[in-house]
Amino acid sequence: MTPQQAFRLVLVGLGTSVVPLDTAVNIAFPEITGSFGLPVAMIQWVVICYVLTYSSLMLAFGRVGDIWSHARVFRVGLLWSSLAYLLCAAAPNYGWLLFCRFLQGIGASLIVSCAPALVTGLFPENRRSRAVGIFTLMYAIGSAAGPLLGGLLVQLWGWPAVFWFRAPLALIAVLFSEERPATPQRAMRDPLDIIGAVLLAVGMSTFLLTLNRLQHLEEGLLLAMLLATTAAISLWGFVRWETHAAQPIVSVRLFRSAAFTALNLASVLLYLTSFAILLLGPYYLVLFAGLSVPVAGGVLGASFLGSLIASPLAGRLVEHIPAGRVAALGAGLGAAGLWLIGSWEPGAAQRIIVILAPLILQGFGVGLFQVAYMEIVMRTLPRARRGVAGSIAMLSRSVGVVTGATLLTLVFHTFERAPLAAGELPAASFLTGFKATFWFAGVLAALAGLLAAAVTRRDA
Repeated sequence: MTPQQAFRLVLVGLGTSVVPLDTAVNIAFPEITGSFGLPVAMIQWVVICYVLTYSSLMLAFGRVGDIWSHARVFRVGLLWSSLAYLLCAAAPNYGWLLFCRFLQGIGASLIVSCAPALVTGLFPENRRSRAVGIFTLMYAIGSAAGPLLGGLLVQLWGWPAVFWFRAPLALIAVLFSEERPATPQRAMRDPLDIIGAVLLAVGMSTFLLTLNRLQHLEEGLLLAMLLATTAAISLWGFVRWETHAAQPIVSVRLFRSAAFTALNLASVLLYLTSFAILLLGPYYLVLFAGLSVPVAGGVLGASFLGSLIASPLAGRLVEHIPAGRVAALGAGLGAAGLWLIGSWEPGAAQRIIVILAPLILQGFGVGLFQVAYMEIVMRTLPRARRGVAGSIAMLSRSVGVVTGATLLTLVFHTFERAPLAAGELPAASFLTGFKATFWFAGVLAALAGLLAAAVTRRDA
């Protein structure tokens, strides 16, 4: 890689980092609810408005990048995000904050949809897996740094700082970047499938909202049924439309391949199970391991540290070992890490290695899987569809996280309620639900490994 290419890679990494750095917002949740006088339950909409927006638009923006230049879409996303961060920080009330989070979601989808294509475009095709490893590494760095930076920023300047601190990063990436070579002329003439984009956006957003409403069925079944029906009709219409479209956003024929479908399902399952750490880990570390909140945040970052270690290694492994095998190995290690976390006992902080080792192992497995999975998706689609390929990979992450938030919460409460009803103390009931949830997550991660292993036959 030439110095000029290395500099471009750094700029793409800096620009991309503003998206995973959104983990800084989580640590500001108490400050936000306190500032606006909100009940804790209302904070979920800060996440929902953002995740639904970028998840619904990623595939469409990936296709826009394939047509009009990945670099151009990426730069627009950085500029848009810079403004959205400042608007979020200046929001005078909660309603405006939610609207600005919607705007932030648009910017995130513009950035993430084209970032993988930009990174892989800096490497020759025979080094594509290393490029994917570097992209995964950059994303993991942002995810790990978010909670640590967020805690410091909130302490110094309050909750608006978790938004505005990213605006300068995005602007620096724009100011020092330059336009990459244009997309091939044939692709420049391709029309954007507007109808398909609208059907996909409506279908994905209502599908993810349906998953969210499953946690609140006691508040009414009608809304959940309406959302589910809208999602089913929209996604069915998208598949039908894309089957006959001259230039579809994504070819549905790809998913007629059992191996390709199994691989994407494996990705959803692995991200679903990984969310158990962020969902229940903080409560265990503070209440049962006796760690302070800042230390607990640093310990949780051990999972991302595992991914940091694994990502560059995986990029090289895939050059010598079938990617399906690497993905299966990663999912298996992730499952082992989750099962070990499920075996934690109160007071484990006395032997901190008992906590750190499973977190690093789980993150290491996820890092191996991510690189191998993205490598397979990237090479399955033609290079002219590299933006769509990267968006498929990132979309599976979002669907997994949202599904995990619903499913794992239901599993935890199901296993927690039985001991409570039998008269056990809340602390003991929590541990019962905690262990059961992580054992359940481990089983799903192992299933992801089996699905990934099925790809090996095609990959060998």
